Amino acid sequence: MRKEQKKSPTTIEKAKQGAYVAKHVSSLQKIRSVDGKVFGALAKPDGNFEIKPYEKALNQMIYNAPVTDLTNFILTIGIASNHGNWFTSDNPNKELLVLKHSYDWLLFLTDEGLAKFVRELILEPLPEFESVQKAFLSSYDSPRSSKRINQFTKVRILRDAHIVLVNYFSKNIQQIESEWFNILSPQNKPIITLQNQLQTLAQKEWYL
Repeated sequence: MRKEQKKSPTTIEKAKQGAYVAKHVSSLQKIRSVDGKVFGALAKPDGNFEIKPYEKALNQMIYNAPVTDLTNFILTIGIASNHGNWFTSDNPNKELLVLKHSYDWLLFLTDEGLAKFVRELILEPLPEFESVQKAFLSSYDSPRSSKRINQFTKVRILRDAHIVLVNYFSKNIQQIESEWFNILSPQNKPIITLQNQLQTLAQKEWYL
């Protein structure tokens, strides 16, 4: 039997925070009945609530709801990976299960996808990818000091590296969509469904 890796308080707290935000950020709230079924509750202007099975309520919001009903509606999308001791998409721990039940969509970045990214862009980059390697190494492979500025994070990245990454993802988008992610939630839904939902929301006239 494989011994479970000990998870740090930071890992657990991040899972709790992510789950809390995913559950409460949108005007369409998830509620559970006593038998465990999930429903969507939407507050109406008259003070009442419209309650439907969650998948039906979510589809109604995305595809049929008037813009007035979309105030504060957010389609929640989370991405998890094994680097935080989440295990795998087939063998999730309790933190990953909490996230799975909180987000509308939860994608799991596979080890294969992460390894391909690290190998092609950081460990063994072609010349056109070297700016990504440079940004990474200057951020994580040099002595820490007050003057060092991290150039490779989800909120800050070196401009040249950003351009390379955008082109890399664009060029490899089909492989990324088909091989880099497993969909944990919702079950039995392909990633093209998520694309259709995002495109539908993007095309709505949000500001009337």
